[in-house]
Amino acid sequence: MAAGGSGGGPGGLSSSCPQPPPGNGAAASSSSSSSSSSSSCTNGASSPPGLTYNQCGASSPAPGGGGGGGGGGAGAAAAGAAGGALQREPVYNWQATKPTVQERFAFLFNNEVLSDVHFLVGKGRGSQRIPAHRFLYSDEVQIGPETVMTTLYTAKKYAVPALEAHCVEFLKKNLRADNAFMLLTQARLFDEPQLASLCLENIDKNTSDAINAEGFTDIDLDTLVAVLERDTLGIREVRLFNAVVRWSEAECQRQQLQVIPENKRKVLGKALSLIRFPLMTIEEFAAGPAQSGILTDREVVSLFLHFTVNPKPRVEFIDRPRCCLRGKECSISRFQQVESRWGYSGTSDRIRFSVNKRIFVVGFGLYGSIHGPTDYQVNIQIIHTDSNTVLGQNDTGFSCDGSSNTFRVMFKEPVEILPNVNYTACATLKGPDSHYGTKGLRKVIHESPTTGAKTCFTFCYAAGNNNGTSVEDGQIPEIIFYT
Repeated sequence: MAAGGSGGGPGGLSSSCPQPPPGNGAAASSSSSSSSSSSSCTNGASSPPGLTYNQCGASSPAPGGGGGGGGGGAGAAAAGAAGGALQREPVYNWQATKPTVQERFAFLFNNEVLSDVHFLVGKGRGSQRIPAHRFLYSDEVQIGPETVMTTLYTAKKYAVPALEAHCVEFLKKNLRADNAFMLLTQARLFDEPQLASLCLENIDKNTSDAINAEGFTDIDLDTLVAVLERDTLGIREVRLFNAVVRWSEAECQRQQLQVIPENKRKVLGKALSLIRFPLMTIEEFAAGPAQSGILTDREVVSLFLHFTVNPKPRVEFIDRPRCCLRGKECSISRFQQVESRWGYSGTSDRIRFSVNKRIFVVGFGLYGSIHGPTDYQVNIQIIHTDSNTVLGQNDTGFSCDGSSNTFRVMFKEPVEILPNVNYTACATLKGPDSHYGTKGLRKVIHESPTTGAKTCFTFCYAAGNNNGTSVEDGQIPEIIFYT
């Protein structure tokens, strides 16, 4: 699209139309010379401003008539005086070779013909003078990653909904976790709610990748708040806090503030209250937020009390879980046979595992008593093996009926498991002897019945105190998860 300029096509160009009949040379001369930049026909109709149409065809002028447009008054008068004795060659008519309006507009692109505005691009010797016109050349559009946002801005500014739709569709097709935050900012800026919704859904599904992308720290505060308000983010809260701290450091630099805890808290504003600190484990909170300097001493003490005291005191931060799970619950069983008598003396049953794709573990299936209906107390944990960090835990209990079935014990919230990372599943039971599994599998593959997608679990021996649980025998027969 180009803008500016006045109505008729400059440069003495006009559409070729039949001239008045012989003997009316004066009239022909007057008509032809009256406006060298407008289209005229014998019926007096003219083209709309800025456009010229070959309304009268591309044939040679009628006998005795003047030449095509641009021939000038003198040529027309001479032809009339000669009474048709001299036949001029018709002036080249570019429109005659373009059978459709679309082809004619496309021909005008980057062409001096009928141009009514010029853009001077660049500086010095490298500058270019680019001809343009006040109308769109065609409905064909070529959009790339480098031009889509400026094109969308132009489409919005000049109210071209078809071009706007092309841009939005391009953005939808190219939406990825690593550009979701950048596109979300632009979608909010350009008031594109459908695109913004798709960006948020992508961030929900790929929160970890999205917040680690380069564009995350460039978003504005309102966009950050809009994301933190969501209940559907799929990430551990401590990792979300760390990402928000990175954003606050970048924002301090943008505002030319010293990067210190007080200023980080200042630039975060409302966003800080949207971090759900109660969802962290006490270890996560103690190692990170409690030492960041961003929280006040009163807030730190209040949260520590929340983690350690029952009944839990009220805190100023949201304790509602982020329900990031979609689809159907899945589970895998690693044993092929069940036997009797597995004892407990306060030592944790432990098994290491890894998966080939990102999942969320929501609980374990555990064996129950061999002595009939019984209640167990149990603490379950998932530990990041290399760092020995507890990612999720729950102190709870379960009731069993004395059968060899497994009984569900769930975490307070889903635990994110990343691909090809070693984790340790732990269960510390208090209760009578139970059933246990044998003929264990080192690899277990779960295949989705709907999509056919495969999730592969690999189990390894957990060294140290493990109450005898191994790949071959022991407790923790099932892992319950969502993909």
